Amino acid sequence: MIQQANIHGPGQVALDESKVPEPGPRDAVVRVAACGVCGTDVRYVRMGGLCRPMPIGHELSGVIESVGAEVSDLAAGTRVVLNPTASGNMIGNGGSEGGFTQQLLVRNAADGGSLFPIPDELPMHLAALSEPLGVGMNAVNRADVNPGDKIAVFGAGPIGLSAIATLRDRGVEDVVAIDLSPRRLELAMELGARATIHAGEQNPWVELKKLHGEAPLMGAPMAGTDAYIEASGAGSVITDVLQNAKGESSLTVVALHEQSVNVSFLWVMMKQMTIRGAMEYPADYTDAVELLTRWDLSAMITHRFPLERIGEAIEVATDPNVGGKVMIDIDQEVGQ
Repeated sequence: MIQQANIHGPGQVALDESKVPEPGPRDAVVRVAACGVCGTDVRYVRMGGLCRPMPIGHELSGVIESVGAEVSDLAAGTRVVLNPTASGNMIGNGGSEGGFTQQLLVRNAADGGSLFPIPDELPMHLAALSEPLGVGMNAVNRADVNPGDKIAVFGAGPIGLSAIATLRDRGVEDVVAIDLSPRRLELAMELGARATIHAGEQNPWVELKKLHGEAPLMGAPMAGTDAYIEASGAGSVITDVLQNAKGESSLTVVALHEQSVNVSFLWVMMKQMTIRGAMEYPADYTDAVELLTRWDLSAMITHRFPLERIGEAIEVATDPNVGGKVMIDIDQEVGQ
């Protein structure tokens, strides 16, 4: 038997016993090494899940335990990371499987979009950052920025930090991180921001104008920032960006906004702004793996727990002052 973390109601997570999975002809089974706690996991727990019981966990690395007869491009013993939404699996997101388990069934692995090999030198707990890093990377891709641009990242949680790390990797040096957590702002500096703004103690727009200069619009001084990445989830940020941004600037929204946001399209029109959404991952999922081999992002992982302490780990991840990624070490012997 194995264990699987399931949601049984609002705020209720339990480790339930389950049978060891067997792959069908087109499936694979992965022995899970590590799985990160995502803000989505926290949200699902708070709301009681999309179904009950609901398996959770989707930011994972591991080693292929076995494959079905029709899986030709993957083999047992291969170290891998997971794209949890490929082939319609929705692993840990309402699908029938979740990554907080010792062995995970990955359906339709034969399609080729779910499991990706990782190099031997990449530690498993760092490889598990591929999924959140991919989300931040996709936001940067959508923002369409260049090395000389001035960027502001609102929200320095794991996705904002991933965007900052991606920007650094691409030679974008003038990145300012804005957050309410001193710890998150410290991590932002470690991962590539040149400056930070504590939004609870400083006016972000006064400080951004100092850091990025001013650009006049009809006689009014706008911030000289070229592009904004919204990773905070605070609706007021979107409103403030539209009001304070310069002409021809852009806003990319990667955070989940559960409530409607009042958007002035008069500002959008007058400033000829570009607004983009960013969902999930780059077209090439391995881009995140390659970045992890170039840069040490271990600072992003601030807490590590064993699987039996999954409830405590989720509580820690709920605290916005925690900083970075909470990681669950499920089998530290796998692939090491």
